[in-house]
Amino acid sequence: MGMVHIVEGPVGAGKTTFANQLGRQYKTPPLVMDDWMVRLFSADRPQDNIWPWYAERKKRCIDQIWNVVVGLLDNDNHAIVELGLLRSQDRRAFCRRMEQAGFDYRLYILDAPTEDRWQRVQQRNLDKGDTFSMEVSEDVFVMASQLWEPPDGEECAECPVEFVTPNENAWL
Repeated sequence: MGMVHIVEGPVGAGKTTFANQLGRQYKTPPLVMDDWMVRLFSADRPQDNIWPWYAERKKRCIDQIWNVVVGLLDNDNHAIVELGLLRSQDRRAFCRRMEQAGFDYRLYILDAPTEDRWQRVQQRNLDKGDTFSMEVSEDVFVMASQLWEPPDGEECAECPVEFVTPNENAWL
């Protein structure tokens, strides 16, 4: 039986690289929110008032990714998702969704010092390699970093959380 692997952390923590590593291990492609958002909606992105526009489309993507996850698990495959759930309440809600569906899951939390993450993002912006989906400006990096809420004791009690520390980031 398959399991859902949820990969979360602040921007530049190595989530997509880690998700790709899990994908090779479980022989399934990761479902990465940034890829979906860029491919489906970037042409329609407004210049101003972006957050309401983004939030509504992100919700639609999560709902569609959920449908793919259900299909994978119904066929005894693993599912790997990276949804950009920066807030604890959003991660906990997704974990409850897993539990209500009766799915086994694990929440991987990646993090690294802010300076290291910013250096990775700058390098990714330059290289435009396998994990690049969009240019991340310093303003967006700072804002997203400020929105990140690391799991607290309550979240860890509710969800099976595995912290992946920078020393374990052999994939970076």
